[in-house]
Amino acid sequence: MTTTFDTINPATGAKITTHSYLDQAEVESRIRACHAAFRDWRLKSHKERGKVIKAIGQGLRDRKDELAALMTQEMGKLLSQSKQEIDLCAAICDYTAEQGPTVLASEDRDIQSGSRGRVVHAPIGIIYGIQPWNFPAYQVVRYSIANLMAGNGVLLKHASNVAGSGQMLDEIYADAGLPSGLFSALIISHDQSDDIIDHELVCGITLTGSPAAGRHIGAKAGKALKKSVLELGSNDAYIVMSDADVEKAAQICTIGRIYNNGETCVAAKRFVVADAVYDNFRDAFVEAMKVVTLGDPTSDNSKIGPMARKDLRDDLHEQVEQSVAKGAEILCGGEIPDGDGYFYPATVLGNVQPGQPAYDDELFGPVAALIRAKDDEDAMRIANDSKFGLGGGIISRDVERAQELAEVEFDTGMVFINGFGLATPEMPFGGVKNSGYGREHGGFGMLEFTNAKAVQIMAE
Repeated sequence: MTTTFDTINPATGAKITTHSYLDQAEVESRIRACHAAFRDWRLKSHKERGKVIKAIGQGLRDRKDELAALMTQEMGKLLSQSKQEIDLCAAICDYTAEQGPTVLASEDRDIQSGSRGRVVHAPIGIIYGIQPWNFPAYQVVRYSIANLMAGNGVLLKHASNVAGSGQMLDEIYADAGLPSGLFSALIISHDQSDDIIDHELVCGITLTGSPAAGRHIGAKAGKALKKSVLELGSNDAYIVMSDADVEKAAQICTIGRIYNNGETCVAAKRFVVADAVYDNFRDAFVEAMKVVTLGDPTSDNSKIGPMARKDLRDDLHEQVEQSVAKGAEILCGGEIPDGDGYFYPATVLGNVQPGQPAYDDELFGPVAALIRAKDDEDAMRIANDSKFGLGGGIISRDVERAQELAEVEFDTGMVFINGFGLATPEMPFGGVKNSGYGREHGGFGMLEFTNAKAVQIMAE
């Protein structure tokens, strides 16, 4: 087995540094240290845990410039968006520290038999997270802070191309006063990762990744009788209704498609437009995408940076070419630029139909799939005609009608009305269908890996 790997700057193709995989003895030591720390941490009050979590948030703010620069160097996101990501992470820490004692509080219940009961949300042990590269800080904070608040221990396998970001987060958590070993960022191979799922001291697994990865991890967790939470991406549809303000819709959809270089699970990806406004929207959207500047992610003049890896760019371009071969039309972009780095331009595909990758699959990069619908009802049908169900959007002047459609008809975990949304600490995050199961944020993530323990007092 290869014992080392290099991280590469996707804007230049140059090596950043070399990392070494942990050997099995060190992995075992980290697992046991996490378990030992958990045995003490579970006894801390919610208020005591919250104090440390609040300090982690401050630590993220204190090292924001340093961590943001590393995130941009490792995966190519705009530096301004790296800083926004860290601000969100700090806000998650604050929200969790403040709301955790209420969310996790024990509940007293009267029982018909005359006895009384209490439901206790007890921590279960080590939660193992396998996280992707597209949000190097947020993906880690999203699951780890909730589980630390719940009283669990946390292990992390971060994507190899953002290994440095994972190690810096480990330092920030430790410097904030988290007990030694309670959180550990492991630099390990996929085979080592599979072994951790089976480890007797690991009690739950959470993954953000592809459907293929979800099937693999979900099956292994299920075989080991361990709970899992899976967030598996999507091809989110944004519906432009027949009454929409076309210029406003084009602006929302452009931001929704290019944010984070288009490499976002809950990004706007399919744009389903009612026939009454299709032509006007298409023209406005294509013009907006044409002027998106591609370049150095540390420059204020750039609106998108490079894709995170060469293979990811090549895979995206192949999806574009396959879609065109099956009838799609390139309205702008669609060509790999010359020069260093793994850049791909903002691209719009028209005449997108079922059977094309642009319709059926997830395009994880700055490529938009434009789909014409006969009317609003047909647009909702097309939006739901997907094997995925993470997020989606509705753009309409009739907010009351849009809200009703979101609540009743849209078959996704999240719906954004008249705007592009990512994540917020107050609202649940997660999907349905091939986008996975389980929820994070909004208090739900704090309860996913707890034991809802029933304590019934039969007689005083």
